[in-house]
Amino acid sequence: MKVLITDPISNEGIDILRSHAQVDVRTGLKPEEIISIVGDYEALLVRSQTQVSAEVIQAGRKLQVIARAGVGVDNIDVEEATRRGIVVVNAPTGNTISAAEHTVALMLALARHISQANAVLKSGVWRRSDFMGTEVRNKTLGIIGLGNVGSEVARRARGLEMKLIAYDPFISVDHASKLEVELVPLKQLLQESDFITLHIPRTELTKGLIGAKELALVKPTAYIINCARGGLIDEEALAKAVKEGGLAGAAIDVFATEPITQSVLFEDDNIIVTPHLAASTTEAQATAAKEVAVQIIDVFKGQPARYAVNAPFIPVEVLSVLAPFMKVAATVGRLVSQLAEGQMNAIQVKYEGEISNYDTSALKAAVLGGLLEEISEERINLVNANLVATRRGLTVIEQKEVTCENYTSLITVEVTTSTGVTTVAGTIIHGQSHIVRVNNYWLDIAPAEGYFLFLDHRERPGLMGAVGTITGDADINISSMTVSRLKPRGQALAVLALDEPLPEACQQQILSISNVSTVKLVKL
Repeated sequence: MKVLITDPISNEGIDILRSHAQVDVRTGLKPEEIISIVGDYEALLVRSQTQVSAEVIQAGRKLQVIARAGVGVDNIDVEEATRRGIVVVNAPTGNTISAAEHTVALMLALARHISQANAVLKSGVWRRSDFMGTEVRNKTLGIIGLGNVGSEVARRARGLEMKLIAYDPFISVDHASKLEVELVPLKQLLQESDFITLHIPRTELTKGLIGAKELALVKPTAYIINCARGGLIDEEALAKAVKEGGLAGAAIDVFATEPITQSVLFEDDNIIVTPHLAASTTEAQATAAKEVAVQIIDVFKGQPARYAVNAPFIPVEVLSVLAPFMKVAATVGRLVSQLAEGQMNAIQVKYEGEISNYDTSALKAAVLGGLLEEISEERINLVNANLVATRRGLTVIEQKEVTCENYTSLITVEVTTSTGVTTVAGTIIHGQSHIVRVNNYWLDIAPAEGYFLFLDHRERPGLMGAVGTITGDADINISSMTVSRLKPRGQALAVLALDEPLPEACQQQILSISNVSTVKLVKL
């Protein structure tokens, strides 16, 4: 077997590979040069510099595996690799400790004004009294995102004798308890924390998570740290909050646009900035290189890779049955994720009808992928579904029934949280994915991409008219509406398909309408 390495990686990974394969390290190649030689290799190993385009993949006629010695795979055409049966692997945990340590380092630097004191003293001025600091002991650390890095930050902060609270609806209470972390709503975390640190991916739901409205809730003595992803915090709002005294300071390692050499965040001495250094340690680079090297060897041996990021292979004999339900499973997971409230504890996936006769591991992976896609940087598939769920303390139970009363096949996902149970079911009708159940309501929605407003209400004349008035005044078009009711003038669920997202203020207006109990905006 031959491995081509086109970006600089740690020698530890190269040594592992050379014990099992021929390894050629050729960095700095132009795209056309890679295309001209990649056809001779069974494996391609890159970091972030090499763009593994569809053209590169098509030229790699022998490729079995493409490896990224890092977390993201944005520089790899994963869909093209999947179409060609090529496994794509990464190293999602390689930088965990380094990122956690950088977070703690920035927290301590903020608490003791290390950056500012260093600059002043090196300028030739002794101003000891200007840099009175604060101890982190007995202070409250609010962790937004209790995944791999967030959990490691919690472990280290516990050693500093800090009080730990966290916001992460996709972590079980038991998992948080083992870390001695109290799970709280985001608003409470912002109000109570002395230090706030973010450890979540940047997605459509998390982009701009911390803006002017959220910063207004924070103590004026508090500090915010972001070593996760740029764009999670509104940079203009953050700079303004620090400048006006609404926030004591901040430490930012990641930016909405990178690389960056000019920013409003650079103008205030109470904001520490570093150039995306969280993963920049020799140990992190070595760990990432070793992780992907081991996975390449596993693929060569015909074994599953631990962190495969692309879709699992479905045998030809079951493809015609299961493949259409992959999208159904992902859609059901995505919807139940957005409808559920509270801390997630358990997930039950039920297969009824024809699909129950097959190995449904791929469907389970699709459900979890949809359920966790907005809060996990790992692409969840057949290989890592159980691992990711276990890591988050989530119990996943599967049930099968060979009969189905109303449909040929049905997938039902039931999520149990600290506030109750949320149920969503889906199937295939005329070759298209349909949502046919939400909690106790049976309905029929063919969810194309877009926004949906879910209104739980008690039926009465004029209620939907009032809703339409609010959406109309906001210039939001309703493209379709589905209503399911338990009985006339009883509890009902209305689902409105919207052409654009409905602003939060309009959602609150609808919630204030008499007989409306809940309003949820969902993006599918």
